Amino acid sequence: MQYTLALNQRWCDGRASYRPPTEPIKTAEYEVADISDDTTARQFITQHHYSHTYPAARFRVGLYRHGELAGVAVFSHPCSNAVLTNVFEAPVLTTVELGRFVLLDSVAGNGETWFLARSFEILRKHAIVGVVSFSDPLQRRTASGEVIHMGHVGTIYQAHNGTYLGRGTARTLHLLPDGRVFSDRAAQKIRNSERGWKYAAVQLEAFGATDVPTDASARTEWLNSSLQSLATRVRHKGNHKYAWPLNVAIRRQLPASLPYPKSLDPIYTAL
Repeated sequence: MQYTLALNQRWCDGRASYRPPTEPIKTAEYEVADISDDTTARQFITQHHYSHTYPAARFRVGLYRHGELAGVAVFSHPCSNAVLTNVFEAPVLTTVELGRFVLLDSVAGNGETWFLARSFEILRKHAIVGVVSFSDPLQRRTASGEVIHMGHVGTIYQAHNGTYLGRGTARTLHLLPDGRVFSDRAAQKIRNSERGWKYAAVQLEAFGATDVPTDASARTEWLNSSLQSLATRVRHKGNHKYAWPLNVAIRRQLPASLPYPKSLDPIYTAL
């Protein structure tokens, strides 16, 4: 466990790897710039991040090595405004969540903090005054036991002087056979026939669920049955929560940082 905490996480094709944090990045080889289109960032994130999902992006920043994309930071708007307004006393659209932060395994160990600092400089130019991010300390495994995500406590967030605000909300997760989480939001879409419910249902059908009923009144029973037979239920204590003020006024609002977490959560057992 301590071994993984001492290293910086990288991604390639949905699998994590690690590099030592003391390994210096050769900054002359890299450039950091806005990504103007959603397609480029989405393709990179969904290919390389273990969740293969993409958040509601507001700003996308790329790390380029010799002109080739080697990392993407996606600053997004969370499902609930409260994620931002509970932290910052500022108009909600002047704050963002760091929804995805993915670097390829070719990027040197301390490239994360360097890239994050350059990304924050770009956000300031867009009049963003605060950033929230979460780190997930719970390991993810496939149904066959393969580890696809070791979990992390936010080592780079700590290295970049993030204010640690404690844990987010504890909850029960439904893990699909490939280790991904079937989100509560996806389940809600199916129950309420909201926009995107068919895509959410396909995630379960891909692992052997029967065809989703055309009758909306039967979908809740179908959903519950599918999750019971296909998903593993695990208890999550809550993600670690960090915040960064991007100007002096916002910095004065934040409380003193709590002590940084240093240990991963115990490997889960099914409920």
